[in-house]
Amino acid sequence: MTAEVVAVCISPGGVPKQPVEQAEVTTDGLVGDGHDHDKHCHPDRAVSIQDLELLDELKSEGYPVAEGIMGENLTVRGLNVQQMEVGDRLLFENGPTLELSLLRKPCFVLDKIYPKLEDFVVGRCGFLARVVDIGRLHPGQRITVQPKKS
Repeated sequence: MTAEVVAVCISPGGVPKQPVEQAEVTTDGLVGDGHDHDKHCHPDRAVSIQDLELLDELKSEGYPVAEGIMGENLTVRGLNVQQMEVGDRLLFENGPTLELSLLRKPCFVLDKIYPKLEDFVVGRCGFLARVVDIGRLHPGQRITVQPKKS
């Protein structure tokens, strides 16, 4: 299966983030995407990425999640980002290059979606990334993985 972008999501701050047709990516993250907490305003936390397959798993367990609901900017399919490593790069077809920087930890704001959701999604929250090359993101975009250099 080819890895691809399923949804690109932004919000003025907080969760949920709403899907958009496309978004410009700068070194600060997606244009139009805000953050409610200063800790998220850092180049190593510019873009959050979540696997659709993990969202589907959570849905099958009864949690009301969908693209953007958990606060991710990118919902991807066929990537298995949760199993990747810090330093791996994602090259988006005719778009930006992102470098995985930090496993995403669940935040208490997820409890607004479902009581104790923060506890249930440990290890299933995706990754945060820094922007290596700017560009535009949109659903359907193919993703190539460049493993980190040893």
